[in-house]
Amino acid sequence: MSLEAELDAILRRSEPLAQVLRTMREIDLPDWLVFSGAVYQRVLNHLGGRPLDYGIKDYDVGYFDASDIGYDAEDAVIRRVAAAFEPPLRDLVEVRNQARVHVWFEGKFGEPYAPLSGTAEALTRFESPMFAVGVRLEADDRLTIVAPFGLEDLFARRLRPNPLRPSINFARTVARATARWPEIEVAA
Repeated sequence: MSLEAELDAILRRSEPLAQVLRTMREIDLPDWLVFSGAVYQRVLNHLGGRPLDYGIKDYDVGYFDASDIGYDAEDAVIRRVAAAFEPPLRDLVEVRNQARVHVWFEGKFGEPYAPLSGTAEALTRFESPMFAVGVRLEADDRLTIVAPFGLEDLFARRLRPNPLRPSINFARTVARATARWPEIEVAA
């Protein structure tokens, strides 16, 4: 079985994630993806024999709309998405316009962040290739998988710095990840 097919099978076994994907498909934001812990954590949990939803704190959804990168436009989308969910998912789905990340990122994380050209490009800026996986549920129920570095690091449970974007926060990331999944291999 290919890594893409294995990822698809793992993710489809999580009913909360399936509900998020179905709802986001209905809302149909421009260039949307569910990414981050909502995806990679389920693989790490599966590989480590943990329940799929272990440690899932939120569902990060990125979309890309450069027509208005103001806070008010993004906030209107955030409220629209929240209204589409019932609790507890209403409070767990975090949607952000990737076209405006460069506006606030450096102030929050202390690192410069150039503007993006699309949601998939955001994945190339994640701290580790292991984290850089996004998915979208298509109209035909096919799962589109976006993984600019491939899936090998994720399925090998190998945490290494992003070769395209060194991070000043990588040590903190390693500490958090290995506290949850001590079996992760950390590679420099």
